[in-house]
Amino acid sequence: MLSLEEKKAIVADVAARASTAQSAIAAEYAGLSVDQLTKLRNNARKAGVYLRVVKNTLARRAVADTEFACIQDVLTGPLILALSTEEPGAAARVMTDFAKDNDKLVIKVVALPGKLLQPADAKRLATLPTRNEAISQLMAVMKAPISKFVRTLAEPANKLARTVAAVRDQKQGA
Repeated sequence: MLSLEEKKAIVADVAARASTAQSAIAAEYAGLSVDQLTKLRNNARKAGVYLRVVKNTLARRAVADTEFACIQDVLTGPLILALSTEEPGAAARVMTDFAKDNDKLVIKVVALPGKLLQPADAKRLATLPTRNEAISQLMAVMKAPISKFVRTLAEPANKLARTVAAVRDQKQGA
């Protein structure tokens, strides 16, 4: 049994994490072994995801004053809560990857700030690019017009060089 002070500390901790989170996932974990849960926690830690098994009543209180208040009504049963603090797809990626190998982990709740999604949306959320991938894609899009412009400017000189080389080759062959 948790004391009142321990419960308040858990609520404060989860509320602090939820206030800065970019996505939240809750999944049923019944039937998973301690080793499997440890592996899930390690994967989450590496991905920068806050993972916690917390009583639903405490979780409801913790998210009440955050943008994840929309998940309060769907928190039922034994759930493990994953909060993505760095990028929206991180928690979904960790949970869906783990669920592929462990069918006992069932995603029940998926939410973005202020919006409750369907559990099936976890796969779509997991396929979002990471922050670094998104930045590199943006840079590639921004670089493309400049690269094409430079190639266009260089083409007349390249064409002249190819023409001179063709004339030289023709005179050497004759």
